[in-house]
Amino acid sequence: MKCTDNRRFRLAALGVAGMLLFAGCGSKTYELEHPYDVYGTSIHYASLYPQGDSHAEALPYFARDLCTAAAASAGTPVPGDSSAEAAGVFHLEEKTVTYSKNIYKKLYPASTTKILTAYTALKHADLKDMVTVSAQAANQAGDSSVCGLHAGDRLSLEELLYGLLLESGNDAASAIAEHVSGSSEAFAALMNEEAAAMGATRSHFVNPHGLHDEEHYTCVYDLYLMLNTALQDEKFEKIIRAHKRTAVYSDAGGNQVTQEWETTDKFLNGEVQPPNGISVIGGKTGTTNAAGYCLALYSKNTAGEPVISIVLKADSSDNLYSLMGELMQR
Repeated sequence: MKCTDNRRFRLAALGVAGMLLFAGCGSKTYELEHPYDVYGTSIHYASLYPQGDSHAEALPYFARDLCTAAAASAGTPVPGDSSAEAAGVFHLEEKTVTYSKNIYKKLYPASTTKILTAYTALKHADLKDMVTVSAQAANQAGDSSVCGLHAGDRLSLEELLYGLLLESGNDAASAIAEHVSGSSEAFAALMNEEAAAMGATRSHFVNPHGLHDEEHYTCVYDLYLMLNTALQDEKFEKIIRAHKRTAVYSDAGGNQVTQEWETTDKFLNGEVQPPNGISVIGGKTGTTNAAGYCLALYSKNTAGEPVISIVLKADSSDNLYSLMGELMQR
């Protein structure tokens, strides 16, 4: 491969977060808000750097700090893995995928969507923002997962995020979306931008909560990218670590409201015991008829090393947690 071809290959692997400034020859400066187009190819970027530009050789690979897997399925079989459509185990320190089953397969995420919802809200708003819940946000379907909000309730974005990630409130998700972007539709567009920036190009979102829609989908690997990115924000990790939250806010009449919100993660709420030596830190559950039983989990293995484990479309809650227990020991 020629030297210029090497340069083009490296340019295709640029990082995607934030504003990067690169100084070229002489006084030339390149400003790239999104360093590469995830739908582009390396040839598009060769013109950004003149021949002999030393910065082109030093640019980091996009996947430098990520777990990568060439195969959709790999690793020895795990007891009970036939009960789920897809699963993966991602060792964050070693940057390896220690188990994978259909990790690139298009599936529905249900409420694991709220990982990206929380990340997007934390990036584009402030925890201290005060949010007034609209009638539309409060008016969720009768069988929808909610945290008991009513029209006119006024609470901080921080409280809403606890309601979102612990109680899995679709009402909280809608209130957050309206606060950040004006509508759930506009917020979903922002979610898609953030997902693409992470490299999660096999995903598409149309709402902030994960209620079923044919055009709302992801895959195990993309969900790993979302959770891994969200965990870089200590505010996100603090929230998912919580087992319970006593939420205090005011209603439309200015009266104080107190609610107890509890995580839906059975490892954290004590309903299911994790394997010996495994420390479960937090994560997000999700369930719909189309998505099945889903769980994206952040834990520490017996050596104290961080691991992300994900199961999508398990056929029952019992089988979901049984399989996840096996995966956390990989």
